[in-house]
Amino acid sequence: MQRIVRFLAFELALAGFAVLSADVCLAGDTSSTLVVPSSPSAVDITVDLPESFQPDSSKAWRLVEGTVSAPVQWLPAIAEDGSAANSRRLTARIPGAESGEGVRRFKLLPADAASPAAKSPFEFKEKNDAAIGLFDKNRPVMVYNHGTITCEQVPENDNRRTRACYVHPVWGLDGEVLTDDFPKDHYHHHGIFWAWPHVGVDGREYDLWIYRDIQQRFVRWIHRQTGPLAGVLAVENGWFVGERKVMVERVWMRCHTVDNGHRAIDFEFTWLPVDKPITLWGAGGKSYGGLNFRFAPREDTRITVPAGLTKADLPDTPLEWADLTAKFPDAPGPSGAAIFVHPAHPDFPPTWLTRHYGVLCVGWPGVEPQTFEPGKPIKLGYRVWIHKGAPEAASLKVAYDAYKAAMAANWE
Repeated sequence: MQRIVRFLAFELALAGFAVLSADVCLAGDTSSTLVVPSSPSAVDITVDLPESFQPDSSKAWRLVEGTVSAPVQWLPAIAEDGSAANSRRLTARIPGAESGEGVRRFKLLPADAASPAAKSPFEFKEKNDAAIGLFDKNRPVMVYNHGTITCEQVPENDNRRTRACYVHPVWGLDGEVLTDDFPKDHYHHHGIFWAWPHVGVDGREYDLWIYRDIQQRFVRWIHRQTGPLAGVLAVENGWFVGERKVMVERVWMRCHTVDNGHRAIDFEFTWLPVDKPITLWGAGGKSYGGLNFRFAPREDTRITVPAGLTKADLPDTPLEWADLTAKFPDAPGPSGAAIFVHPAHPDFPPTWLTRHYGVLCVGWPGVEPQTFEPGKPIKLGYRVWIHKGAPEAASLKVAYDAYKAAMAANWE
């Protein structure tokens, strides 16, 4: 009788294990193990799930390494053309490791059923019919301007009087505004924006930098989501020459929660020439043309790059990252933002233009023209790292290395 009881208990235990294994991964399948390069700093990861491993996202899950447990938030994966895919990805914050060496392995496991569902601190609010804002615990983070924004101070016959499809304002962690729009020295600068001064289409040249005969226009929303770890906004725009759309532009913006005096906002871009090849190139001798961050008026500006603090402006300079720190109005101390370049960026590291008057410009493909064929996606990725204080080059390198670790996370 005791043998029968023990046998039944074993069978029940085996059945329970089989159910759990089926829920987590298939027998013999190790795709639920996430490998992340070790970092002394916390790592905000976002990684696609393997097609063979699609757990029930209606349940709460976590990444587990020994006693370390990190909750995850489910997101849609991004298709090759920049639209939302049918598969999924997860985002999570991996706590820093003491050694910062080697790799770490996390199992993806169901969370304790008794654990209460985490609430999202993020909320989207319509500012008006042309702009939507993202808030974290009712504090403003950023505004995406999808509609046409007009500055009455710019002359009516100036192409730079109106624009759309950009991020402004962006707030620092103490509520200070970090970005500028329509600055008098460069009317065409506008918060976080992406544009090229040279766009070649069908034998003609246009200027998206100052909107000469070409404009970005909103087409549709792709995705909008708030969760406990991130707020996500994805949008499709077009580049229009008159009423003719020449380029499809899809942008994913993923804003993470604040961690230890900084916040990461990830940008993933996809461009697709519509029916004609498109040639892009930056300003000769300077290399602006691509992603840009125009800073608000401030004092005590300092720009730091991997080589250290630089007092000179840097034209056409290859950089993995650059940071601008200053004293902004309404902030109790210095603050700022860095742009980190995705380590898989084409022509890594790309060339930049940095200006102490207040702009960081990632230039790609640089001053030499590069032509892109219709239907073949152009994909670029960056992280905007907003911070308190005035970090030195060594601290910025640690933050950039954490970004590289996040981008290198993979399943084995």
